Amino acid sequence: MAYVTIKGKQMFYEETGAGFPLLFGHSYLWDAAMWAPQVAALAQQYRCIVPELWAHGRSDPLPDIPTSIEQLAEDYWAFTQVLGLKRFAVIGLSVGGMWGTHLTLAHPEAVAALVMMDTHVGSEPPASQARFFQMLDALEKAGRMVPPIAEASAPFFFAQTTMDKGLAMVGEFKAHMMAMKPENVPSIVALGRGIFGRNSVLERLGEIAAPTLVVVGEGDRSRPPHEAQDMAGRIPGARLEIVPEAGHICTIEQPERVNAVLSGFLGAVLP
Repeated sequence: MAYVTIKGKQMFYEETGAGFPLLFGHSYLWDAAMWAPQVAALAQQYRCIVPELWAHGRSDPLPDIPTSIEQLAEDYWAFTQVLGLKRFAVIGLSVGGMWGTHLTLAHPEAVAALVMMDTHVGSEPPASQARFFQMLDALEKAGRMVPPIAEASAPFFFAQTTMDKGLAMVGEFKAHMMAMKPENVPSIVALGRGIFGRNSVLERLGEIAAPTLVVVGEGDRSRPPHEAQDMAGRIPGARLEIVPEAGHICTIEQPERVNAVLSGFLGAVLP
């Protein structure tokens, strides 16, 4: 566990294992822990590096407000350069997949493989953008996380089957939300506006030459499977995997299935 300083702010990261580097990007409103099942499996063969998004986990608030997906990609590029990574694979979920795609497009010589999970690099559809912006406005006005926002957020991350079972992971996520530091709220809101106000790069996906895997939970309500299917169809040679009985955070809802898919793909395409 360590920190990298970027623009005078500290970004926290976890590093486990040895071998070819894998750079993980986690979801908005989560932290490095959402990758724990994958790191436990993949660190036996790879160097797993999991930085935490600004204002998430143990990372500092944003260096610059407002921000954008493009800026996040450059921040993570700076992160890789501090660590001396010349070539690596990117495995990004949600906003991690967004900045990971931008990083791949901007620095194709460095990215040996790309995994885009439960993400979308087109612009946010107007209806969902309005809904998310309304929630961000409420969070900004409150100045801290409040139970109605935490409750309303959970269904965006879990499949309905997970919600219906009342699994502990749902309650743990809500508790995680309620533990949000008030001093991080301005950065959380700014990140959300950058994510849901993002520019589309769908028309550039054909430029990606790195082996690419697109993964989506069958029950993902935030990033439904049709978005993944569209992106996979635009990337030369991309492979699409739909994970049954999983929503947006398929890494913890169906860890064994996700581990198998990632291990198979990475083993086939990495040196």
